[in-house]
Order: sequence, then C-alpha cells, then structure tokens
Amino acid sequence: MWTGNEVTSKLGIKLPIIQAGMAGGTTTPQLVAAVSQAGGLGTLGAGYMSGEQIRTAIRAIRELTDKPFGVNLFIPEEETGKTVPGEAVRQIMNETRRRLGIPEDPELGKVAEPFEEQMAAVLEERVPVFSFTFGLLDKRWMAACKQRGIVVIGTATTVREGVALEASGVDMVVAQGSEAGGHRGSFLPDSPDNLVGLMALVPQMADRLSIPVIAAGGIMDGRGIAAAFMLGAQAAQLGTAFLLTEESGAHRLHKQAVLSASDEATVLTTAFSGKAARGVTNEFMQLLAPYTEEIPAYPVQNALTRDIRQAASKQERSEFLSMWAGQAGALGRAMSAEELVRKLVEETEELLGKR
Repeated sequence: MWTGNEVTSKLGIKLPIIQAGMAGGTTTPQLVAAVSQAGGLGTLGAGYMSGEQIRTAIRAIRELTDKPFGVNLFIPEEETGKTVPGEAVRQIMNETRRRLGIPEDPELGKVAEPFEEQMAAVLEERVPVFSFTFGLLDKRWMAACKQRGIVVIGTATTVREGVALEASGVDMVVAQGSEAGGHRGSFLPDSPDNLVGLMALVPQMADRLSIPVIAAGGIMDGRGIAAAFMLGAQAAQLGTAFLLTEESGAHRLHKQAVLSASDEATVLTTAFSGKAARGVTNEFMQLLAPYTEEIPAYPVQNALTRDIRQAASKQERSEFLSMWAGQAGALGRAMSAEELVRKLVEETEELLGKR
C-alpha cells in the first residue's frame, strides 16, 4: 500500500502526506493539528519565531491533537555579500514606505531569532519531528535530536545536497523541485542557479540515497502525489495547497492571488528577503528586479523589509506583500485542511488503483 512505508513508519503517521513548514504565520497551530489529526504530518513553520513563541505554539498544537507533528527551522547563515542596500534599492524601499505612510530608513533591529534558543525549545519540548532548510544541521544538534528520538528531515534542491544531508545523519530528505513556492532550500555553492524540476530531481535522488525521499514542489492534488510515488518518493510535501485552507494564517489577499494565478504568474525573487524565493509577482518585486546586485543578503534584507510587509498586510496592499506560492497554485482549493487531506487520499488511491 502507498500509505504504508518507511516514512509513515518512522514518523508514526497514517498517510505519507506532509504539510510544509511555511514560516511567517501561515502554519497556525490549528492548521498543523488539523493535518496531523487527519492522518498526515502537520508542520509548524517556526523560522521567524522566538524560542518562547515556539514553545507556546507547540503546546497549543498538543492541546488540539495527540498525533505526531513537526517543527521546521532555518539553519543560520553567515552574513556574506551586502549588508546594507544599494542606493537604488534604498530609494525604492523608502518610496514604498512613503506610500504606506510609515517611517523611512528604520533601525535595522534584530536580524534573526537566535537559533540556539529556537533549538532549545525544539529539544526541550521533544517534538516528534524536526525539519530544517538552508543548510546542514550542526553535529551537536543532530546528536541531541537523535538522543531524544526526534526524527530529523533536511531539505535539498540538488542530488549533491541530498548526498550531503544523508552523510550528515538525517533520517529522510525533502527533494524540493524548482516549482516549489517560498524560499529555495539551496545551500551548496551554485545550487540556487540549478533550478532542477521535481520530475528530474526525485528519481535521481531516490536512486542515489539510501534514506527515504519526500517530494515537494508543485504538488496540489492526487495526480501530483501519485506521480511523486511513481518517481520513487515515499511521501509528498505540500505547501501552497495547505496555504489555501481555512486554518491557514495566510493573508486573505495572498490566498486570492494564489487561486487566481496562472502557471506563469510566479517568479523567483530576492526582493523581500535577500534569498531566492518563489511567489506571485507584484509591484515591489518588479521595482527591485533590475537591482538584484544591490539587495543585501538574507537575513538582512528580510529584516529591512519587515516593516513594509507588516504595513502592507494591515493596509491590505497586495502590491507590497510577499505572496509565496508554487507554480501550480491555480489548482488550489479553498476548503478545510481535513477536507483537503481526504480529497488528496481519494484522488491518489483512485490513480494508484488501491481502492
């Protein structure tokens, strides 16, 4: 059966369907719990959360379900390249602030939450599953997770990255195709430029690795899940599909933009965070597109645009929102997470002939 394999066994779940850990408020405790309660694996996107916020969210999830769930974090990166915006980028961002009625050239403040505090929360709360992106997990954190029986999942955008993750000791690898919404999980040199599609990535990674491969990128329905299994994956991870559910914390305008987006409507941009991410194109992305070389590296740019994104959200100005989405958003369905999981299972089983 497609529902019974190494992934479901190790994760302690019924269905090999994983809700991606989308940071920034999309993965509410309600969404995470609903997916886990329905038999999949819900994931808290905690990349921008403090240690205390992570603890609070984990406890909220546990009040809603006793099923396994995951927490996803970003591996901290050394600051390289520009740490201040070029003049053209600075002017565009200040003009955007003027249009939003917020102060220009704000203090940078805290660039990112301390990873030590985030990991402390993950370990102390003994979450069932820990996933990460943007790099390799330090050996001491890997050992600490293993000592507590926490299943560890890394993210790769190329076979080289998958091999590196397996060597580091992860239990399974997410193969993130170039179709995927949100930030690219690339971490080895040149990887951000190697936009390998899921159809090409999954079978090559499955052949090369001895640990399970989870397919991610452009999967929105049973057709995508069935295809992922045929390519050699043992689970499918969906982000954009769950972003559109009732329990998702994504902005109303974000959901509308994704549902009405065509296959050509998303682009990779560094405008909002300094790191390549796929989202529905808008005015802010277009304004900064000619000045990529002047955009500070992640996480500095992410911190510099925080005030813009927050104001745009409050004022419902989608032209300045980061609306992350994969290339198949138009296949999305607005329904509850439980309903979506049920539909995904029905569609997949019909295609795989397991009914």
